[in-house]
Amino acid sequence: MRIFKRLHLFMLQTFLPLFTMTFFIVLFIVLMQFLWKYIDDLVGKGLEISVIGELFFYAAVSMVPMSLPLAILLASLMTFGNLGEKFELTAMKASGISLLRVMAPLIFLVSTISVGAFFFQNNILPHAQVKMWTLLFSIKQKSPELEIPEGVFYSEITGYNLLVQRKNHDTGMLYDVMIYDVSKGGDNATIMLADSAQLAFTKEMSHLYLHLYTGEQFENLQDQRGARQNIPYRRETFFDKEILIPFDANFNRLDDDAMRRQYVGKNIAELRHTIDSINHRVDSTGGDYARILLTKEYVGITHNVDSKTDSILPYKSMTMPARDLNIDSIFQGRSAANEIEIVQKAIADVKDRQQEYEFKALSMNDDRVSIRRHEIELVKKFTLSVACLIFFFIGAPLGAIIRKGGIGTPLVISVFLFIFYYIIDNTGYKMARDGHWEVWQGMWISTAVLAPLGIYVTYKAMNDSAVLNPDAWKNALRRLIGTHISRSVAMKEVIIDEISTDIAISRLDNVIEMSQNIIDRHSRRQSYLQYFTQGFDMAAITELSETLDDTIEYMTSCRDQLVVNKLSDFPILRHLWIYRPARTKAFGYTLAAIFPIGAIIYLVGTSQHKQLKGELKKIIATCDTIKSLL
Repeated sequence: MRIFKRLHLFMLQTFLPLFTMTFFIVLFIVLMQFLWKYIDDLVGKGLEISVIGELFFYAAVSMVPMSLPLAILLASLMTFGNLGEKFELTAMKASGISLLRVMAPLIFLVSTISVGAFFFQNNILPHAQVKMWTLLFSIKQKSPELEIPEGVFYSEITGYNLLVQRKNHDTGMLYDVMIYDVSKGGDNATIMLADSAQLAFTKEMSHLYLHLYTGEQFENLQDQRGARQNIPYRRETFFDKEILIPFDANFNRLDDDAMRRQYVGKNIAELRHTIDSINHRVDSTGGDYARILLTKEYVGITHNVDSKTDSILPYKSMTMPARDLNIDSIFQGRSAANEIEIVQKAIADVKDRQQEYEFKALSMNDDRVSIRRHEIELVKKFTLSVACLIFFFIGAPLGAIIRKGGIGTPLVISVFLFIFYYIIDNTGYKMARDGHWEVWQGMWISTAVLAPLGIYVTYKAMNDSAVLNPDAWKNALRRLIGTHISRSVAMKEVIIDEISTDIAISRLDNVIEMSQNIIDRHSRRQSYLQYFTQGFDMAAITELSETLDDTIEYMTSCRDQLVVNKLSDFPILRHLWIYRPARTKAFGYTLAAIFPIGAIIYLVGTSQHKQLKGELKKIIATCDTIKSLL
């Protein structure tokens, strides 16, 4: 028991520093992404450091759901990768401690973090998001800081364009000033030219005070004359002129109440209450619209609905009574003008009803969108906790398998897995938001994809499977595509029982005979049907491969270095499925009938047959060479 307590303490001491470090690093990275996204809204506003710091604080809190799963994945990978690389994990297993027992304290810790993440999502995150979005919208509405450049038009003042050719930074004087006042519209523009000017804010920071010296003013007077007459203008020469331009330079915070009523500012109870309220409104509104449609008169035909029931009649019951309509009788005895008037009135009535129904449809669609948004936010309260657990059960076993510590390999794997998770999760979110999928389908698809991966790597790590062994994957790929595998035979350092020349020759002759039998049996190229129904004798190839391996193992006890070196010339016989693609004739005929896939398999298979015959001939030639050396 004492050993396990020390082990648990050791695992916690190893994991917690890495988790803390990776969490803040990942949080910093996603916060920089937030800054890069909204940098244009922050620059040039003259904001105080306290305002920017407050925005970044609430943004950091809002970014925790994105940072936490990645931090757990990276920390678990690094922890168990370091243990595997330093053979500490091997020592634990050698002591009889299973991997699950080693993971037990971290499972408890991550489970606690997941529960805390749930309460964080429900109680803290809504308030942080309300503060962040309210503050961000307030910053967006703030007027930019007044910094008029030289030689170019400045258009950040609403309704005005300013051109300053030269500035004196010491005195604040502006020279060669041109002002376009288009606040009353382009046709009523006022143009002011001044040799110099001074610019300042009023005490309440709500207006710009502009003091102009020695200039002229041109003003259109279109409002005083008719539109068809020539537009007069007024010209004024001045030596000293003062104007006030509306320009609010204060930072005004918006009220939190508007954002708090949105889906981002609600907890689970508030989200469920809102969803129920909107669903009730949609059902009642839809029922009212349906009754209007059923009771409304169309060309003299009405459909009565029982007003005592609250239920909407099924679609199939909404049948109109049969009635013969003679549209041409409407125009009998009427003049052409009356006929046109009737048609135009009918078209106008149809358009009015179309617009009315479209408006009602849009109104109900907005409510459905709001329902989906609230349901998505409700599911998000749970997905973060589940994601933390899944990423731990992916990272910890994977770290134990790859046995690579440090930050290099774990970082690459973590980023790849998280990007994969983010793409799937974001795709599901957009499909659920747009109504293409159900909300639960879109929001849980990432979990459904990654959960089997976590189960698989955990199972492999518990059974010490080399799931990421490069050699194993290379050999599997070679067997699949049919590439050659070179044989490497080394001479034994200590030979206890030296080989017998007669026995060695006998074994070599046996290999030659078995190889020649396979060649003679398949001396001719097989036809299309013969390939699928017969193929090569896999049992004979397997027997030859085993006999050859036994012979090579026996020959490695030879003291002659030339003989041992020559053993490496023996090719490794592969057991390729394409040698005999069908085990039964019925399945062979089926494959042969699948054209053109069958033709492609036949071409590749016969090519592999040719290579196999070449390998068999090489085996025979190598056996003859070794016999001559004995």
